[in-house]
Amino acid sequence: MHSTGTATPPAPAPEGDHAVPVGDLHDTTRAEDGDSGAGRHARRFGLPVATALVMGNIIGGGIFLLPASIAPYGTVSLVAFGVLTVGAIALALVFGRLAARDPRTGGPYVYARGAFGDFAGFLAAWAYWITTWVSNAALAVAAVGYLDVLIPVRGHAWTACLAALALQWVPALANFAGTRYVGAVQLVSTVLKFVPLLLVAVGGLFFFDPSRLGPFNSSGHGAIGAVSASAALLLFSYLGVESAAVSAGEVRDARRNVGRATVIGTAGAALVYLLGTVSVFGTVAHDRLVASTAPFSDAVNTMFGGSWGGTAVALAALVSMTGCLNGWTLLSAQTPYAAAKDGLFPAAFARRRRGVPTVGVAVTVVLASLLTAYNYFSGSGKVFEVLVLVTTFTATVPYLLATAAQIFHLVLGRGPVDRARLTRDGVVTAVAAAFSVWLMAGAGYAAVYQGVLFLFAGVIVYAVMAARRQRGGTATDRA
Repeated sequence: MHSTGTATPPAPAPEGDHAVPVGDLHDTTRAEDGDSGAGRHARRFGLPVATALVMGNIIGGGIFLLPASIAPYGTVSLVAFGVLTVGAIALALVFGRLAARDPRTGGPYVYARGAFGDFAGFLAAWAYWITTWVSNAALAVAAVGYLDVLIPVRGHAWTACLAALALQWVPALANFAGTRYVGAVQLVSTVLKFVPLLLVAVGGLFFFDPSRLGPFNSSGHGAIGAVSASAALLLFSYLGVESAAVSAGEVRDARRNVGRATVIGTAGAALVYLLGTVSVFGTVAHDRLVASTAPFSDAVNTMFGGSWGGTAVALAALVSMTGCLNGWTLLSAQTPYAAAKDGLFPAAFARRRRGVPTVGVAVTVVLASLLTAYNYFSGSGKVFEVLVLVTTFTATVPYLLATAAQIFHLVLGRGPVDRARLTRDGVVTAVAAAFSVWLMAGAGYAAVYQGVLFLFAGVIVYAVMAARRQRGGTATDRA
């Protein structure tokens, strides 16, 4: 979901838990032709870079707070990690097959629109857009937890809220300055992102103490319910599995490499996540972890004693999450930019300045700020968890639409039939579809309620845009 226009250079790749838009949505020739022009091939990349793209996008800022968010469920959440990884890989395989069928840049938006028409494409783009700016609010709240290690800001809701708003507006101002500044911030934050993750994921295993793990299931519900609820939270860390598919138009031999990069990148990210979470569980006492706002800092403090290590990790995590917000702000603006180019979003979203869709950035940061303030002052004590579960619901909408597109093509059955492949694709697609529906259910009533309100608001927007397009088409016909 991303920008169109053949003359526009690609935006820098933002890090985070979501897809990175690269290239042109409708440039189908770039994906398939054999033109050897330097201008075209300079922007295309092979399997190693595509794999790094997927892994880098999946591993974002959310992981820095998630060990504390799933700790109340107990170590059963580690089982959820395993189940979630299987489901994510099934989605990865589905995206690979869809990219082999339609190797254009755009991912779920392209697949849904191609199979079911404009409304399904709009719904995928709208839900994905909601996911991006709600994720911005969630990442800002997570960053406040690490800022509190450096500067106490969580004593009152209004101080924490102001800090979260500042963490959203600073990256927005960087975006208004142009894509060159966005890229500079990304370079620094990407390096700093992996320092605390690898330190805890690898070093924490040497300090692992099973007595700190806590109970297997402390959720108060059955094991299946606990797995489902914790998996809904954990999905936030896996968003980005679609990255190679979204950027398919820029991948060499996309029909072959997108699927491979998606599976390898997802498996690699899962390994880092699992090691990091197990290390935090085994180094920070369970009762302390449940109340933690900076679990990776607490883990490093436990490993090395004192507070210097935790402070250093908090600083690195804070810079990393600010970088995530920097890139995600650009990404969330590019999604409506692509839809506006197709006439599915208001035309104002297609305006650009210095390579940045400025209207999209402004609308995105305002909406994320309003949502942040609402959740801080609504009386909820778990702002991050509420926001993450909303993104779980909205993210599964384009995932489910993409999976439905694959089901549509399998049932339609055009072309030669390979029964073995058809059976294999059918099983994988069924797993991916069941997985998406299960995550929607696991998001909980509050998240589904807010998510559905956001989606229904989109239906009104689509009705207005569709009427304008039809009226414009009728006027053209008469002329």
